[in-house]
Amino acid sequence: MKRQLGIFVGVAAALLPFAAAPRVFAVPQGKMDYLTETEADKIRDTMSPGDRIKLYVSFAEDRLTKFQYELTRQSPDRRKDEMLNSLMNAYAGCVDDASDQIEVAKQKQVDIHAALKIFGDKGKTFLETLAKLNQGSGPDFDSYKETLEDAIEGTKDAMTATEKAQKEMLPAPVRRKPS
Repeated sequence: MKRQLGIFVGVAAALLPFAAAPRVFAVPQGKMDYLTETEADKIRDTMSPGDRIKLYVSFAEDRLTKFQYELTRQSPDRRKDEMLNSLMNAYAGCVDDASDQIEVAKQKQVDIHAALKIFGDKGKTFLETLAKLNQGSGPDFDSYKETLEDAIEGTKDAMTATEKAQKEMLPAPVRRKPS
């Protein structure tokens, strides 16, 4: 009996570190601070890195459009500076996360050529819009200048990663009909 108890205690002690493993190694399921709850759910529900890239690009486009709207809105708002910086940071976060999905696709060897094309095309448009915003016109420019410069750098880095992935990633295999 003592021997069985000793074995049980030994096995329990050996398994104790694994009891905490799910909490230690679990992927955080919390909402990203720049995504709405609905957007975060869409990302979690989407398994394909290519589809996630498309979602992040659409979210980035939405943030940039909202930024432009807030910039041109005439009604006085004492928190306008905060809103502009928040939207630009959210845009940059979406672009960074889209870029991160390229690495995920490489690791999983998933074909994301269609998503890379969309990301590349939208990225060029994003850079053009950001360059216009960076020309420094308007009374609020100084309040978001640094955030804008960070967003430009992040977008350039993402475009470099996209171009590199388009060159490196092999096309999907072509299935041949049996003869």
